[in-house]
Amino acid sequence: MGKKKKTESIDFLFEAILCLKNKEECYNFFEDLCTIKEMQDMAQRFDTAILLDQGMSYQKIAEQVAVSSATIGRVSKCLNYGTGGYQCVIGKLESEEETP
Repeated sequence: MGKKKKTESIDFLFEAILCLKNKEECYNFFEDLCTIKEMQDMAQRFDTAILLDQGMSYQKIAEQVAVSSATIGRVSKCLNYGTGGYQCVIGKLESEEETP
């Protein structure tokens, strides 16, 4: 996210998200904050990022996640040329899975 997009309001939103302790708190907060469609869209983009990171083809992702090729392309662009946010979270989730 470029410096122009950083605001005190967005910082405060991120602080609120960071204080959530579990999935139930996340569900409650995001259900109040977002529409169901917005949450589904974010989840689909994240699913797309994971599958792209695993090397899955655009066609298979479109079939499995039910997203457009434009969405897949946008997520791919972020994975390849973005700020590294997707890779950071994917890496952390993979590390958690490896922990016994």
